Amino acid sequence: MIYGILAGLTWGAETVIIGIALSMTPFLETSQAIVLAPFVSTFLHDAFSAIFATIYNLVRGNAGNVWQAFKSKDGKWVILAAAIGGPIGMGGYTMTINYMGASIGAVSSAIFPAIGAVLARIFLKEKMRWYQWIFLIIALAGVYGLSYSPELDITNFWLGLVGALMCSFGWGIEAVIVAHGLKSDIVKDDYALQLRQTTSALCYGIIVLPLMGGWKFTTTLFTGTGMLLPTIMLAALFATVSYLCYYRAISRIGAAKSMALNVSYTAWAILFTVLFLHDTSVLNPQTILCAIVVLISGIFAATDFKSLFSKNQEVSDAEA
Repeated sequence: MIYGILAGLTWGAETVIIGIALSMTPFLETSQAIVLAPFVSTFLHDAFSAIFATIYNLVRGNAGNVWQAFKSKDGKWVILAAAIGGPIGMGGYTMTINYMGASIGAVSSAIFPAIGAVLARIFLKEKMRWYQWIFLIIALAGVYGLSYSPELDITNFWLGLVGALMCSFGWGIEAVIVAHGLKSDIVKDDYALQLRQTTSALCYGIIVLPLMGGWKFTTTLFTGTGMLLPTIMLAALFATVSYLCYYRAISRIGAAKSMALNVSYTAWAILFTVLFLHDTSVLNPQTILCAIVVLISGIFAATDFKSLFSKNQEVSDAEA
């Protein structure tokens, strides 16, 4: 559960940082740049994250293990999940931030935990007790409350909505497929992270950017763009830590419960927006209440109290 909460906290920081990057001049100079911004930034984001994940595994001496995971059947499931969660999920998420603002990137997660929980119940036979479903619904209602504020600056509601739907389905499906792959002894969470980010970056670089004619614009960002690339790199670093914690949570408590905890990033994003950007436009009783609801309900949705109490009782009996 701690890994799930950390995944949400670090993704909340990533949300604010990538929002800053998308508001920088190179992504606003021309109409083409505005259209390409979500996709180019996602490619760079996942490419930098893949590099960080590779360095992490090299330092830990896992290069050979990552290769074995890549060749395995379960590793192929992780690659499939990356092909869905990266181009579709992350691309949609960046679109939502771009057109609706970082403070309501929460919209992207309004559906994905529910979609993922249902799929996990159907395909992975993960059990969630009745009160966990109730808390999940309450958490999603809190997310909606966070995203609905008249003070928010929404540049294109419909494109933002398309991005939110892409993200929700992409991430919901990804979490279930990854959970299946992580059941293997060969595919560990840190190996899966490298496979995921590398696959996503390659999908963007080989398929998405060429189809959109975005490579020329992408290459121009490597010269004379000031702090743009370092900002995207910082977002990628937080994303790498977030995914590592998220995958670790999935491998330990399952996809449905991990998503319930991960959705807390919606509240963290609001908090970081206020603390670091000094943007108090969404700091009102509604957002404060909804942020608290999301955090608490997310934790309760991931907690199986019956199992927890039974384990505590077993420990007490053993000590006695």
